[in-house]
Amino acid sequence: MAKTLCPLSKTEFMEKAKPVKLVINGIELSADPRDFSTGSFGWYYTGKVSVEVDGKQVQVQVGCNLAVVGSKEAAR
Repeated sequence: MAKTLCPLSKTEFMEKAKPVKLVINGIELSADPRDFSTGSFGWYYTGKVSVEVDGKQVQVQVGCNLAVVGSKEAAR
């Protein structure tokens, strides 16, 4: 299977990417553009949200990485 090539350089991505909306349990969150330590780039979110279980609210930790496929090998 051929590798997926990223059509953007890291510089283009970091200059042009906008936050991405995430919805978890009806709560809207915003993942920000990020340059990951692995060399990839994409969007990142971390935070806490409430989820109801058996009529009780519990806090859950959310961690989300959205890595652009092929970004590790993309031009810098």
